[in-house]
Amino acid sequence: MENISEFIAGIATQMWGWPLLVLLLGTHLFLTFRLKFIQRYMGKAIRLSVKKDAGSKGEISQFSALATSLAATIGTGNIIGVATAVALGGPGAVFWVWITGVLGISTKYGEGLLAIKYRKRNVDGSFSGGPMYALEHGLKSKPLAVLFAVFTAVAAFGTGASVQANSLASALSESFGLSGWVTGILLFFLVGLIIIGGIRSISRVCDKLVPFMAVFYVAGCVVILASGYDTLLPSLGLIVESAFTGHAALGGFAGSTMMMAARYGVARGLFSNESGLGSAPIVAAAARTKNPVRQALVSSSGTFWDTVVICALTGLVLVNTGAWCSGKEGVQITQHAFEPVFWGYGSYFLCISLVTFSFSTIIGWAYYAEKSVEYLLGKKSVVYYKVVYLLMVFLGTILSLDLVWNLGDIFNGLMAVPNLIALLLLSGVIVSETRKYLWNGSIDEHDPEEHDPNTF
Repeated sequence: MENISEFIAGIATQMWGWPLLVLLLGTHLFLTFRLKFIQRYMGKAIRLSVKKDAGSKGEISQFSALATSLAATIGTGNIIGVATAVALGGPGAVFWVWITGVLGISTKYGEGLLAIKYRKRNVDGSFSGGPMYALEHGLKSKPLAVLFAVFTAVAAFGTGASVQANSLASALSESFGLSGWVTGILLFFLVGLIIIGGIRSISRVCDKLVPFMAVFYVAGCVVILASGYDTLLPSLGLIVESAFTGHAALGGFAGSTMMMAARYGVARGLFSNESGLGSAPIVAAAARTKNPVRQALVSSSGTFWDTVVICALTGLVLVNTGAWCSGKEGVQITQHAFEPVFWGYGSYFLCISLVTFSFSTIIGWAYYAEKSVEYLLGKKSVVYYKVVYLLMVFLGTILSLDLVWNLGDIFNGLMAVPNLIALLLLSGVIVSETRKYLWNGSIDEHDPEEHDPNTF
């Protein structure tokens, strides 16, 4: 069994090696230039995210769609992932995490646009969309669409269910001594009550949970940075300098090169914001919006909040407090940064953040998986998948999950490939829709197209 685990771990490492990182980052750059630096509309995107599109078709508001995608995106990667990147790549990794977020905004925009452009209105009035529909109806490639849906349904067992449940249970056990069995039972029923109601139930929870957990964590980071304001500018300088020169060994830090800083910064940034992965467009397709561009802008703001704000703040805290060279690993690095400022209660503060981040990811990914299974096998099969998903949540709280984590990494990478193919080959559609509604000043017009089961 140990040999199998090592083999799977090796595949996961290769999957998230340079080829996929270059493909993801290359797509970010390509779409950034084709869309004339769409990032400049971020102010408009944020304003649209809190504005209701009266009379528009969809199941949930644009804000609810954004909150649900952020629920799945903002996870342990924002805390543990960034800490690992800085520990391995040095302070310069923070710069590359940030750059990856800025460029990833264009890819998340493209995904959101295609989700609305090719979504389908079902006979019961609900909406279905995402990369599988863009692949089938935009590229006319049913095989790639099926592959994406399969990869998503399988990846959800790891990335969404068991791994997040394991992180949540570990945090509660270390801080409050709560048994994994107890956490598992509570999660099984609590998550079940939420996901049984589908997107409306999930979005209602995310509407309230996501703003709280984001503001709570960001406020904590701001307090820490304010307490060390006198070293803030030197820390920023160190981050930029190390991004292009690497950093020599210091304290518990083993030293790094520019390539190491870039590799770990880019990898963790891409993995955290999920731009290019194809997950967020699945929920974007359910949004009430006048036209594809409006929801695309709202979707793109998710990458801004996840990586440009939250991941960057985490990295800056780790560098400014000196925690990055403490010699600790994983979440312990972040705990080292939080403890002194919060009078010895930093671990509890971080525990609350980890628990809310992990829980939100569990319910967000449940919807991604639900729509993928619905695409593959129909609505009647979804209830059976939900039962298995809940069992994986429970098992995640009591088992060691290195194997499942690595399998999740592999299928996440496999998800990205067909999605990136759709983005690149349909980039002309993305540009055309952007010109029609954004560049020509028609952003407030309704899209005359309405896709029903017989449209395609």
